[in-house]
Amino acid sequence: MKENSEVRGLYFEEFEMGMQVKTSGRTITEADVINFAGVSGDYNQIHIDAEYSKGTPAGARIAHGLLIMSIASGLVVLTGMMEGTVLVFREIKDWKFIKPVYFNDTIHVDVNVVGLKPYRRLGGGLVETELDVKNQNDETVMKGVWSTLIRSKPE
Repeated sequence: MKENSEVRGLYFEEFEMGMQVKTSGRTITEADVINFAGVSGDYNQIHIDAEYSKGTPAGARIAHGLLIMSIASGLVVLTGMMEGTVLVFREIKDWKFIKPVYFNDTIHVDVNVVGLKPYRRLGGGLVETELDVKNQNDETVMKGVWSTLIRSKPE
């Protein structure tokens, strides 16, 4: 396999159980939600209709849960911890949508390494990370465990 000269991320052997990273924040905008509705085709009224949304338990328009999960993934990538070393994203486990994310909320992700399993025949190992997505009030809005196959250090 050709080695990527742009590797910034950690190799499998550099991850440690209990390792923690906090991402930067990102404010969720109306444009994010409208664009995601267009890309996904999910025009549910709770996301795009302000008057309808006033009568829901959320009381206002909220972001798509899958949009927030996607942005959380991007925030983790921006840390650089997996840049150039990801072989494949494998699984999402025990994902829970806990609180709504409103327009202009700012989210960040607390990442905790909770599992490591070598897969030498695949050239790396499985890194399980627990993601805790929080809003500007440090309230968990969603959480779960992601499994990613990470490249081993070149010999």
